[in-house]
Amino acid sequence: MARSPQITATMPKVSHGFMIAVYAHQACPAHGTGLPEQPPPAKIAGDTLLPPNRPDSSSGIQPVILLRPDRLPIALAFLPFLLTSGMPIKADEPSAWKKHVVNHRSPFEAVGVADINRDGKPDIFCGDSWYAAPDWTQHKVRDVPPGTNPHYHEDFADAPLDVNGDGKIDIVTCAYFSRRISWAEQPADPTQPWPEQTIDTPGSMETAYLVDLYGDQTPVLIPNVGGQVLLYELVSRSPTVEWMTRRLAAEGAGHGVGHGDVNRDGRLDLITPMGWYEQPVDRTGAWVFHPEFQLGTASIGILGHDFDGDGDTDVVWGMGHDFGLHWLKQSTDAEGKRVWTKEAIDTSFSQVHTLHLADFDGDGEMDFVTGKRIYAHASEPGATAEPCLFLYTYDRSASKWIKHVVYSGDPAPLAPLNPEERDAMKDFRPGSAGTGLQMAIHDLDGDGDLDIVAPGKSGLYWFENPRTTPGP
Repeated sequence: MARSPQITATMPKVSHGFMIAVYAHQACPAHGTGLPEQPPPAKIAGDTLLPPNRPDSSSGIQPVILLRPDRLPIALAFLPFLLTSGMPIKADEPSAWKKHVVNHRSPFEAVGVADINRDGKPDIFCGDSWYAAPDWTQHKVRDVPPGTNPHYHEDFADAPLDVNGDGKIDIVTCAYFSRRISWAEQPADPTQPWPEQTIDTPGSMETAYLVDLYGDQTPVLIPNVGGQVLLYELVSRSPTVEWMTRRLAAEGAGHGVGHGDVNRDGRLDLITPMGWYEQPVDRTGAWVFHPEFQLGTASIGILGHDFDGDGDTDVVWGMGHDFGLHWLKQSTDAEGKRVWTKEAIDTSFSQVHTLHLADFDGDGEMDFVTGKRIYAHASEPGATAEPCLFLYTYDRSASKWIKHVVYSGDPAPLAPLNPEERDAMKDFRPGSAGTGLQMAIHDLDGDGDLDIVAPGKSGLYWFENPRTTPGP
């Protein structure tokens, strides 16, 4: 896997001044197109950062201006002019991963990948639409309204699954404000509206995901429901669809959920911010809760995996609404009891709301990808900082984590001071990518490695894995 270079940010110096960055998008680029490449270096003349030349108006990308504080009233007066001029802004930070635009105006934060139209190519489902490969033709198939809080839409999960056994991919979804878990059924013509069937209305949910929890190919939906720990097992597909609900003791409930074989008995356990639930030998038995740690407002998912190769399962999680990416190293004391040692992996960015485990570099060891969920809450620490996606691998020989840049964008310095007035589509520059509530990991281009699909309030994108040969 090509190693991404370290990123260092440098800003032009303006004597006795500060920067005002003005971003606007004039021309709506077609799906699948990127943003302009970084222009030649600009020159500072007086108080203003001047571009080397005025670009063609088709670029659609607008200026970056540097002003002294005493020029602020003038800048505000000329703001309409600045928003209609044609100076380019800088491109994304360098990365070996190539960003592709699916729909830069999609506001939805959930995503799934599957062959929806059965043509042998992986398609993308996000929010109200699915996008047909390879050119990502959009097909709107359902209505997804904004929530009671209009900064969010009622699409908090998009999990592909043939629910009713008819050979067609359906979508299992959930919604925070309506408190609903449901599935959208694919009709005979996948471009027509997909009717939704309610599974349950257990409460407000951050998101949900499917996993083969019992190792027998039975789909189990794990929603992160406030104050509850629930499992939904698909026990019948035909002639009727039936989901069985299993309610675990609520003592482990919190923001965040995940899974992993914590005690190495060959069965997947459930990991929460308050500890872990041990899967019983008999699936009808009780899940014993072990309150062995507290993670705080954790990500979804929480990863359980032996990263350091010492034979036991470690736990990795992010702070979903704050700064911090951490891990708990599992070991045992002299009496054979589990000991958890907390260490920081990366504390440079916030809103680390979702993590995905996969072998991205083809070396046979599991890595994970995460990043910033843009405006998880618009009022949180670091909410307007640079959007980003990072890949992490663990170097067992050196006993350290290695960070690889998948994407690093620009902050939103002109975002309104009032968080209620913030809007990711307006505040961040066009083409900004984040993790949303989910990411999808899939070989989209059929070249043998895993790519990343990233939805969010600032658009829907996929990132092409740069690996060209097996191994790192």
